[in-house]
Amino acid sequence: MSDLTPTPDRPGLHVAKPSPNAPATGCAVCHCGASATATGDDQVKALVDGWTAHHGAAHGKG
Repeated sequence: MSDLTPTPDRPGLHVAKPSPNAPATGCAVCHCGASATATGDDQVKALVDGWTAHHGAAHGKG
């Protein structure tokens, strides 16, 4: 499997939770230059909520 980690050249959101007992991890990079990482289920949920509300498809390029 290829690396799914977002980069400035390949912006996006990536979330992983390898097992039910492991904490979730997440990272996000937006084409606007914003980036963030999170560890722990609650923090990753906040990262996803923020990405959805403010980045990705929430705003246009440029």
